[in-house]
Amino acid sequence: MKKQFFLNLSLALLLCTGTTFAQRVDTVAVLSPSMHKTVKSVVVLPASYDQSPEKRYPVVYLLHGHGGNYAAYVNQTRPQLPQDASNMEFIAVCPDGGRDSWYWDSPADPKNRYETFVASELVKYIDKHYRTKADRTGRAITGFSMGGHGALWLAFRHPQTFGACGSMSGGVDIRPFPDQWGMKRWLGEYADHPKVWDDYTVATQLYRLRPEPHVLGGRSNDWLGKSEVRRPAIIIDCGTDDFFYGVNLALHDAMLHNNIAHTFIVRPGSHNHDYWRNALEYQLLFFHNYFDREAQPQ
Repeated sequence: MKKQFFLNLSLALLLCTGTTFAQRVDTVAVLSPSMHKTVKSVVVLPASYDQSPEKRYPVVYLLHGHGGNYAAYVNQTRPQLPQDASNMEFIAVCPDGGRDSWYWDSPADPKNRYETFVASELVKYIDKHYRTKADRTGRAITGFSMGGHGALWLAFRHPQTFGACGSMSGGVDIRPFPDQWGMKRWLGEYADHPKVWDDYTVATQLYRLRPEPHVLGGRSNDWLGKSEVRRPAIIIDCGTDDFFYGVNLALHDAMLHNNIAHTFIVRPGSHNHDYWRNALEYQLLFFHNYFDREAQPQ
């Protein structure tokens, strides 16, 4: 697996064209004090990074799905990621989220604290070791499947950390799937702990984003304007043949009902890497435009 990872990564870099310098791809092991272990991440740097020592870059965090690992994006989902990072001038960070962590701090097992790791420990490490734009206007987070749930979960709960977020085929409401994908390992049985399941799903977190009554429909709820701490720029994408399509459509409807601005993309497609490879291209453009807007003077 390790040999194949580096082979695919080398091939991705050889296929990159249009830049004078090669992209740089690091694999780092980051200490998680909360979990008492190190966690690997792939860090993709744009071609200009080593040639522009004064420049600081926005960061896009990419979360993998159930059963995946830190190499999923460069190895399978988006081998073009190094070229994307160079073309749009951002740093990509692909953390290992465990096989089935769902990016929670588990209420049932204190050793599973991937929310704390990604939203706090990893962000601090990346900001310390790389030249980042170290505030929320320079950070976005997205993911596919379990990672789509994780990205919205973290962004909605940590708006001071992430200014933009996305989900591709995300498990945005876990409650219809109580026996799937190892979730009851971290939350307990649904029949025994329905309140926990209610509290640990993205679909119940919209109250954190609801606009204040006096600005309902106003510019402060417009994602084309400057972002506000409690309202990240949001993009959601799901294929019509995906088993998560129903919960994504329900989330979209709930966000419309609550006047929460977002971009919602629906296309033919199912739950696979071909779909996510295409979806990520649109999400990266969305984040690029967000970073550009936030960089403009008031």
